[in-house]
Amino acid sequence: MAKGKVVLMMITAALMMEGSRAISLCDMDDEGIEACRPSVTQPNPVDPTPECCEALKGANLTCLCSYKNSYWLPSLGIDPALAMGLPPKCKLDMPPDC
Repeated sequence: MAKGKVVLMMITAALMMEGSRAISLCDMDDEGIEACRPSVTQPNPVDPTPECCEALKGANLTCLCSYKNSYWLPSLGIDPALAMGLPPKCKLDMPPDC
């Protein structure tokens, strides 16, 4: 197993064990992430809720773009392609270099 995958697995395990700690991703707190989770999870994603879109309004979309080819999002159960498709569904513009 590649060293990077081992590190990723250790980080994921640590996050799971630290359940009481809040998770933050690109200026979205765990509440915002959870509001959007049904829209970025396979096999049956749904349209984003108003709560999800509100959370995305405060998110750093440039930061989100940096995760589009990352193994980190899938380790959280988030489909990167679906995550990249959320801002347009919430009528938000993605950064031009995304």
